Amino acid sequence: MKNGLFARHHRGGDDLYPMKLQAPLKDYIWGGTKLKTDYGKKTDLEKVSESWELACHKDGMSIIENGPEAGRTLKSYLDEAGPAVLGEHAKKFPYFPLLIKLIDAKDNLSVQVHPDNDYAMRVEGEYGKTEMWYIVDCEPGATLIYGFKHAVSKEEFEKRIADNTLLEVCNQIPVHKGDVFFIASGTLHAIGKGIIICEIQQNSNTTYRVYDYGRLGKDGKPRELHVKKAIDVTNLEPVKERPHLDAPIDIFAETEARLLASCEYFTVYELEIDGTSHLTAGEDSFQSFTVLDGSVQLQAGDVELTFKKGETSFLPAGLGAYTLMGKARLVLSKI
Repeated sequence: MKNGLFARHHRGGDDLYPMKLQAPLKDYIWGGTKLKTDYGKKTDLEKVSESWELACHKDGMSIIENGPEAGRTLKSYLDEAGPAVLGEHAKKFPYFPLLIKLIDAKDNLSVQVHPDNDYAMRVEGEYGKTEMWYIVDCEPGATLIYGFKHAVSKEEFEKRIADNTLLEVCNQIPVHKGDVFFIASGTLHAIGKGIIICEIQQNSNTTYRVYDYGRLGKDGKPRELHVKKAIDVTNLEPVKERPHLDAPIDIFAETEARLLASCEYFTVYELEIDGTSHLTAGEDSFQSFTVLDGSVQLQAGDVELTFKKGETSFLPAGLGAYTLMGKARLVLSKI
């Protein structure tokens, strides 16, 4: 890959093994405590807004918990192991392509938008962000913002931001456990309070806030808005319904699987494990799963690992056959 991300040659296939990851945690002002109490995140932080389950980003790095590479950042391991452990599909990316988060919104998140690759590279020096949301859990009556109710002009968008009437034209949608939303770059959006989300996204942390409920940050000042940039990148039409997903369910013999999203950046499945499931991590792509309910035991060769609710794996491309045993709901991502 380019940019010196992978400096050394790929190590032999015998060295590949399944990894359990330790997530960096964030305590933004809107977060709650469920990631600590319900999803096993151990920390002295008072609240945990986000747990970066799979992360190779300057703002947060996953740590490998097990095996010969234990204690290293995942990025450090990947830099040394070479591009083959990410798989054929990742070769088109000059950087580690995914960032996966668990998000606990005790309060509303700001209304925001992410730029596309071209704008983000030109203005921010990193890639843009297309993402998907999987609703892990939510309180009754929870809603989120997903684009506009109807088309608005750039002038109306700017005026409504200025006079605090933006919410009047935002498309507010009630949510339920298991719902999925695809958030293409340029889509105005906001997670509402009382929602736990698993977010799979491009590896970018660029966000433009346009409305923040008049909240003060930790420094006692209103949090920064990024109005000009948001106006540059926001799609002012309502979100178009995405076409029916038809990617092959190719790695899940005897397993109940639901395809959640498929795009040039990621393919994501929901798996229901009940008993024993036989899976394969081929040469095409690494895989990463996060357990959202229950627990599973993973076996690959002579390695056995238990993954509980709130824990995440990294399975190198070319790992080959592995089994998951137990009763669990999990989200599995690949390129």
